[in-house]
Order: sequence, then structure tokens, then C-alpha cells
Amino acid sequence: MTKDSSTTLAAVLWDLDGTLVDTEPLWLDAEHELAEAHGKTWTQEDGLKLVGNTLLESGIYIQRRLDIDMAPTAIVDYLVERLARRLREEIIWRPGARELIAAFYGEGVPMALVTMSYAAIADPIAGQLPFNAVVTGDAVTHGKPHPEPYLRAAEMLGVNPADCLAIEDSATGANSANAAGCQVVVVPNFVHVPDAPRRTFLSTLQGVTPVCLRALMGN
Repeated sequence: MTKDSSTTLAAVLWDLDGTLVDTEPLWLDAEHELAEAHGKTWTQEDGLKLVGNTLLESGIYIQRRLDIDMAPTAIVDYLVERLARRLREEIIWRPGARELIAAFYGEGVPMALVTMSYAAIADPIAGQLPFNAVVTGDAVTHGKPHPEPYLRAAEMLGVNPADCLAIEDSATGANSANAAGCQVVVVPNFVHVPDAPRRTFLSTLQGVTPVCLRALMGN
């Protein structure tokens, strides 16, 4: 973006897991349940290796890591069902995320949800927020870190990805957004995200406003 970011911020593109909603502990719980059901051991280190991955990639990793007779697609179905059920019971929002969404909405800035979670997980959350478009992991051919998810979101909104701001918490997601041409604000959660061009880091979104983000992007 240029110094005059207020004129080029065409849209804000939001990641879900770990950025908008604190789902990573829920994924870890579901992975532990699956391992225990097969008499296997699953560690937090194993779970963190999956942060930001597509669900099918995660299913393949889990099958190999646990050495179980269960297809990767069946593993994904197992995890998605448990996540969707837990999120129907309670949604733990990341600090400042909903407030920032409300502020951008008040300014009329278009927004999209761009997540590798499947629609069964994403839709109930997106339904509570003023998103203009939703891109889920089961609706793309190539997941993050490929640029397709963010390119798809920009296309759905009718904007240039280079004029979009993506908000992410993982290296996989940030790489996807940067590859699509977006500026990225990274709010690290469970995993380390390396520095890179067109990438800005914040410790939290609590108290962050659209004005703050435009100033960061302009600099």
C-alpha cells in the first residue's frame, strides 16, 4: 500500500483459526481424542505442526504419525464434527477481533473470511459477523500457503489483492496472503511467524483501530 492507505485499503481479509476465534486448543483436544481412541499418543508439538495447514494435509499427517487404519478424509470428518459441536457450545473470540471488525464495518470497508476450516465450522461463525464473502478449505483447490484462498476472496469482493489487508496468525496463512499480493498484519498466537516484506506484527488486536492499521500500512 502507498502512504495514502486510506484510499487504497479496498478490503480486509480475516483468517479464522487462532486469529478470529481461539480454536487451536479445540483442534488439539480433538486430535488427542482421536489418538486415544486408537491407543496412540499425540503431543502438543504434533498439533502445532498442523497450524495453518489444510485439513486434508493435517489428516494425512495424523494418519502417518499415529499409524492408524483410517483414511485421511475420515480423520478430517472426525475432527470437523467435533470442532463444529464444540463451537455450537461456546465461541472464544480472540481479543479485539470483533471490535475491529465492527469498526471496519462502520466505515463501510468490505471484509471476507478466508479459512482452511470447512464450511461446517466457518459458516456458524461467519453468520454472526458482517462478512461480505467467505472462502473455506473445502471450497478451494489449493489451500494455504498457496495464494488461491486470498485471490478467491479478493475476486469475490471485486477488489485488487494488492489493495487488501489480511490478518493472520500463522506463517502458512501469512505466506498465502503475501503470495496473493496482500499486505499482512500478523498477530502471532501458537506458532512463530518469520518477518517478511509487506508483513507487520502486532502482539494483540485489543484496542487496535482502522486508523492504527492504516498508519502501520502507510509506513
